[in-house]
Amino acid sequence: MKPWLRVSVGVAGLILIGTALVGGSDLWVVQYKKPQPALRYTAPIATPYPPRDTLTVMTWNIKFGGARIDFFYDCYGDRVHMTREEVLHNLEGLLRKIRQVNPDILLIQELDIESKRSAYVDMLKWFADSSGLPYAAYASQWHVRYHPFRGLGALNSGNAIFARWAIDTAVRIPLPLVESYDPLYKLFYLRRNILAARVRLPERPPLWVLNTHLEAYVPYPDSTRYFQIQILKRLLDSLSAAGALWVAGGDFNTIPPSTKKVKDFDDNACQQKDPRFVADDYSREVNWLLPFYTSYQEVIPLEVYQTREQDFYSHTVNSKGWWNRRLDYLFTNASWIEGLVHQDSSKGGMETFSLSDHAPVTGKLRLAR
Repeated sequence: MKPWLRVSVGVAGLILIGTALVGGSDLWVVQYKKPQPALRYTAPIATPYPPRDTLTVMTWNIKFGGARIDFFYDCYGDRVHMTREEVLHNLEGLLRKIRQVNPDILLIQELDIESKRSAYVDMLKWFADSSGLPYAAYASQWHVRYHPFRGLGALNSGNAIFARWAIDTAVRIPLPLVESYDPLYKLFYLRRNILAARVRLPERPPLWVLNTHLEAYVPYPDSTRYFQIQILKRLLDSLSAAGALWVAGGDFNTIPPSTKKVKDFDDNACQQKDPRFVADDYSREVNWLLPFYTSYQEVIPLEVYQTREQDFYSHTVNSKGWWNRRLDYLFTNASWIEGLVHQDSSKGGMETFSLSDHAPVTGKLRLAR
């Protein structure tokens, strides 16, 4: 999240803000303070697939269908909104890659359902209706009925899970909000969460799928992302203790243990505007995910990542550069047969690089008989 959220508004905006702060901001910015059922959607034509011994799982932060448009909050451009034609064009590119991978379970971060910036395209329904993954669940992490800055307008963006089989339970679990921000900033800030959905696999026990998008920019010495990571780990431990099979992933905004490159990235265009919101030094958190690797299986084994980490980078902001750090993960308490970060550099092309500021991560999950 970038410093532009420090809104500058007129008298009318200040009146609205004051009303929200005094009278309850849920009327304007939905707070999601307690665990609650997540939104579920089933495509009109939904036929569950037959049982399988392995499942292909995919996670992708799709940048709300923004592809490589230079938006003002990336500090590279000045775009605020997209046209419907732009959004649908970008979604078609994402869909082509998703169909190529052909996942059974898909985790998406930064999916919009009713946002002015993405021309009010309901991406939950769009992907469920067109991807072959007809069962979906959604948990909003940024639900503002009207954002006054630069005419952003309505925003509803969050995490989604898509599956070939029915989702019979879906829960939105709130994560801590950054407390070091001032009240006005926090009013408009994202409400991070874990989306947990139970997928009914045929002839097998159900599979719990967890999707999250953890805190991105936390001013030192705030440790909100660390606390969010601990909550996720405790939840996974509880599921394992209960004998449940699970897969968890998403955009953790955290690098793997023993990563060599931890600072001085070449995409810090915001540095001159507000260095507090530049994620250019991960030295404090370089081992925050080590307990996950110790207890569970990540789709790219740590020893493999450490031998050639640049081959598994999954994020960059700079559309003129290349992937420069790993932020996206898939963990399980079962086992992976194989895993891949789809940089597409080996093909000499820009297939995924042109579609989002994150590369998709996929793995083939082995199911015990």
